[in-house]
Amino acid sequence: MDTIIQKITEWLKTLLIKGITDQLTGMFDTVNLKVGEIAAQVGTTPSAWNGGVFSMIRSLSETVIVPIVGVVLTFIMCYELIHMVIDKNNLHDVDTWMFFRWIFKTFVAVMLVTNTFNIVMGIFDVAQSVVNRAAGVISTRTSIDISAVIGELTAKLEAMELGQLIGLYFQSMIVSLSMSILSVCIFVVIYGRMVEIYLTVSLGPIPLATMANHEWGSIGQNYLKSLFALGFQAFLIMVCVGIYAVLVQSIAIDADIMKAVWTCMGYTVLLCFTLFKAGSLSKSVFSAH
Repeated sequence: MDTIIQKITEWLKTLLIKGITDQLTGMFDTVNLKVGEIAAQVGTTPSAWNGGVFSMIRSLSETVIVPIVGVVLTFIMCYELIHMVIDKNNLHDVDTWMFFRWIFKTFVAVMLVTNTFNIVMGIFDVAQSVVNRAAGVISTRTSIDISAVIGELTAKLEAMELGQLIGLYFQSMIVSLSMSILSVCIFVVIYGRMVEIYLTVSLGPIPLATMANHEWGSIGQNYLKSLFALGFQAFLIMVCVGIYAVLVQSIAIDADIMKAVWTCMGYTVLLCFTLFKAGSLSKSVFSAH
């Protein structure tokens, strides 16, 4: 009877050891892949990220939004003209130069609207150059590799009792599931940022049409601030990746494998949290007065 129980125990230990090592071997593959793609994704301009989507957004903006902008621009410039005329002592002190100023403002407003995508691409080109320089500074490896210690880990696991192996198996299963969820979070942040950029760019002509008016110009100014915030959000994301790279490379994986795994998961959670906060932080920086 004891022999049967011993055989069953050894069989369960073999299954648990194989399950633990298999889970640990591929645990960080998806996260390593997503983190490695961050620099390439955030350092790409909207036109280069997906040419098809960008062409669709530009076509929608030019065919649907620009006609609306014509109405908005006409209203704003008429309002500007009326305000300029009645502002001078109820029409008793009207100078001819103000009409030339109004014509100049109208010309500037039309130029801003017709060159909306050139202005937008200029902002993101500047942001991209900053991100590319940051990627050159952040040269630390961001991947987590535990394959080198799997052999030693197997020997340690074979010396453990069945109860300890069951506990480690469930721990590794929880961490593996958590890392998969975190990789999805990284995907959502990086791709969601680019979708937000496309949505913001598609309405660009409308806020830029208000720039020539003093009272309505804050709409265009806030829009430009949001563009700079989205562009330089990529730089803050690169800073987050740099901090993550330094932290994960300082972990001693060969000392206590499960402690190292939980620590790696904690750093990955921290990375996801900071990636989510990068957007709000960049907006608060550029909206500060």
